[in-house]
Amino acid sequence: MKKVLVLCSVAALVLACATNPLTGKKGLALTNENEQLIPAAYQQYTTFLKENKVVTGTADATKVQNVGAKIKDAAVKWMTSKGFKDQIASYKWEYKLIQGKEINAWCMPGGKIAVFTGIMPVTKDEAGLATVMGHEVAHALLSHSRKRMDKALIQAGVAQGLGAATSGSSAAVQQGLGLLYGTGSNLAMLAYGRGDESEADRLGLMLMAIAGYNPDNAISFWQRMSAQGGSKTPELLSTHPSDKTRIADIQKLIPEAKAEAAKFGKKY
Repeated sequence: MKKVLVLCSVAALVLACATNPLTGKKGLALTNENEQLIPAAYQQYTTFLKENKVVTGTADATKVQNVGAKIKDAAVKWMTSKGFKDQIASYKWEYKLIQGKEINAWCMPGGKIAVFTGIMPVTKDEAGLATVMGHEVAHALLSHSRKRMDKALIQAGVAQGLGAATSGSSAAVQQGLGLLYGTGSNLAMLAYGRGDESEADRLGLMLMAIAGYNPDNAISFWQRMSAQGGSKTPELLSTHPSDKTRIADIQKLIPEAKAEAAKFGKKY
């Protein structure tokens, strides 16, 4: 029986693949995003909003809504152009400003976005906020949460992980999302690896440019983020190389972002 389970697990790993829309490369996809991760994310997001103060009726709240809608439109256009429209067909986009001192923001699978008030002074303007929201939406489009979930399930044991992940409402998926996004607390604990962060930087610049924001503005935002460090590194910088290296890398990506935006009629 154990041999059968192992063989089934291996077969599932071989057959379950997903294509990265940014690189075109195929990778492991143990967790089904549309059937498992997104429904679980919606539940977690609802819980998060009940347990945290959602800010409404302010200039910053309006800014989050406006910029979020533009980034969403850019994301839909870009994914459609790459042949991945079906991948985001089930997205139910929301953009909420959350009261909290954290200099952070995140986007769950399915387009559920949280921006903390603590990051708003650092974003400074719409272009700065577009830098943040474009980066976080890029994480969702590139299925980085699913990748982390898959790694966690594999570490727990392939056969056991596959069994736990067979249901969209499984405890394993729910618990995993809670840990990834810090739902149930006032602190978002999400931390991607450097490779994922670099991908999000690259696609995030494209999204903000397609949305109508000059990607040159991303440099000044990340410089302001770097200045926030002090004795504690902000969450959005915690898994990256040095601030100087990251900003230099982003500078090199800006021409590509502008070229991509030009395909959608945006020139800078």
